[in-house]
Amino acid sequence: MRVSTAFNRMLRVPGAWVDTVDLDRDGQVIVHLRRKSRRHRCPCGWSTRSRYDISRRRWRSLDLGTSQLWLEADIARIHCRACDRVRTEEVPWARPGARHTRDFEQLIAWLAQRMDKTSICRLLRCSWEAVQGIVARVVAEHLDDSRLDRLFRIGVDEISYKRGHHYLTVIADHDTGHVVWVGKGRSKAVLSSFYEALGPERCAQIEAISMDMVNVWRAPTEHYAPQAAMCFDPFHVMMWTNRALDSVHADAARELGHITGKDWRRLRYALRAGVERLGDHDHELLGTVRRSRSRLWRAWELKEELRALYQSVEAHEARPYLRAWITRAKRSRIPQMQTLARRIEKHFDGIAAAVEHDLSNSRLEAVIAKIRRVNRIGFGHPKLENLIGMIHLVLGGITVPLPTRT
Repeated sequence: MRVSTAFNRMLRVPGAWVDTVDLDRDGQVIVHLRRKSRRHRCPCGWSTRSRYDISRRRWRSLDLGTSQLWLEADIARIHCRACDRVRTEEVPWARPGARHTRDFEQLIAWLAQRMDKTSICRLLRCSWEAVQGIVARVVAEHLDDSRLDRLFRIGVDEISYKRGHHYLTVIADHDTGHVVWVGKGRSKAVLSSFYEALGPERCAQIEAISMDMVNVWRAPTEHYAPQAAMCFDPFHVMMWTNRALDSVHADAARELGHITGKDWRRLRYALRAGVERLGDHDHELLGTVRRSRSRLWRAWELKEELRALYQSVEAHEARPYLRAWITRAKRSRIPQMQTLARRIEKHFDGIAAAVEHDLSNSRLEAVIAKIRRVNRIGFGHPKLENLIGMIHLVLGGITVPLPTRT
């Protein structure tokens, strides 16, 4: 069998035949290609048989054993009438502007979804800059506007990606769990740019949005998607409740002077934890609080009643139940719980909507944790664009097929 025939069968280079094969002094395998088509295609899609000039170029391909493999072919520049300028033609085996073959880039992108860049560079003998350029090209090829087409339930949250209060706004789809949009900063303008990218028709499709109780998210949502239900994260509601309960616990030190030391600290855990997670000793401590007729017992009951809103209350009963809870809290004569009731009353619609639509920011918190891992295994990213590209590659639902799996 001829060498060119063997390499044709092994490489299966699209749009070209293997002409000759050389081995240089460094042990690198150079495969010279001959194009099948005489037409030259611009990256925009326009094609012609004429050319402006021609040169020879090499593309790094998958290694052949311990040797680096390079594809070499003539590449033309053409005067594209659609672009109205001179551009380098597109070749079938590589992306426009790339010096690596598609197979090599697919392998690196697949590895980048699963491991750190330092290991990739050592494994495939390439540079960090090459890996980052490949990630950017793969993401640009897969990330199109269609990812924003069928968004019905979304969540918005922010993440600090480096010191100095530098934030990213992250928006994910609750139905798929994929990140659909990332913007620099944490402001009304950033979220407004997302809604502008959606457009009026797709904004009208949004049914519910989970978010934190910060004003920067509410104003753009009310303007661009007024029909969408804003669902406030239950975690923050219970965080307010536990803080109020901690304050009551601190004030009850004189009333419960007989509970000291380790039991006093254990009591704080028993008050904050869910009743289903308590042990026998925790129930004994709560029983002591109940028998003392302390306000702390009533505050704990109010906390558990509010937890029941998210655990056992039906969606159609959420608003009446929450109104009744606010009334009981205001009549409790406990200043901390009365303040909490007024705060919850201020955010009544968003808190009730979270129960009605069964939405929380827990999925967004999981996404944020994965983004932190992406940033950590990359030892930080000097350029923000590099981090955003990695977020879309790892969490954007991009499927990169391996070149070895056909």
